[in-house]
Parts: sequence; structure tokens; C-alpha cells
Amino acid sequence: MKKYKFLLVASNFYPEITLNLLKGAQKYLEKNGHKFDTTFTKGSLEIPTKISIKLNKQKYDAVVAIGCIIKGKTDHYEFIANAITKTLLELSIQCKLPISNSILTCRNIKQAKERSSKKLNRAKEAVDAAIAVLQD
Repeated sequence: MKKYKFLLVASNFYPEITLNLLKGAQKYLEKNGHKFDTTFTKGSLEIPTKISIKLNKQKYDAVVAIGCIIKGKTDHYEFIANAITKTLLELSIQCKLPISNSILTCRNIKQAKERSSKKLNRAKEAVDAAIAVLQD
């Protein structure tokens, strides 16, 4: 299998959740012999901008966006999640490389912990999704 260089961009907003996701992605990439750089943002909304800045400075084969958005009492959660998803897709098409979205959108912290656990770590799935695009 060909080896790729990934950029992992993680939000610090829910550190327990995002660090679990990040560690899962990093271990999975290491296990499969891929290289990666890791960078952080304050929140998930800043992830697409950070990706754009990093892609202008260095070449990567793929990117994984890692974060968590938990529903609150307002619609803010939906606006943020939709804006991030739309921007990541546009950036992926514009840059012609896979940008996988591993930003969890959860109803509560319990669900976020489950989806970021070693058993269900969604970041590993995001890595696989990016590799699948690269291999076609």
C-alpha cells in the first residue's frame, strides 16, 4: 500500500473528546506507516481556516478535521456544524485532496465520549475514507 502524508487539525474545545479522536488517528496512521503533522485550533469553527493556511504552506496528501460540537439550548450547534461541513467540502474540492470530517456532532457529552472511545473512534474511519479517495 502506498504511504501518504496527512495533516491532522484538531480543536481544543472539548479536549477529552478531541484528544481521544486525535490519538486514535495518530496511532492508526503510525501503525499503517503513514506520516502526519498535527496542529490545533481553539474551536471547531476555526478548523477549515487552519487547514487552508497549512495547505498554502505545505503539501499534504490528505487532511483529517478533528473536533466535537455538542448540542446546546439554541440552534447555534446546527449553524456551526453546517458551516464547517460545507466549508470542508468546498476546500476539499478546491484543493483537490480529501479532507475527512471527523468533527463529532453529538446530543450530549456521554454520546461524544462513546463516539471518541477506542472502540468507536470515528477519526480512524476518517483516515480510511481519505485513503479510499486517494487510492481510486
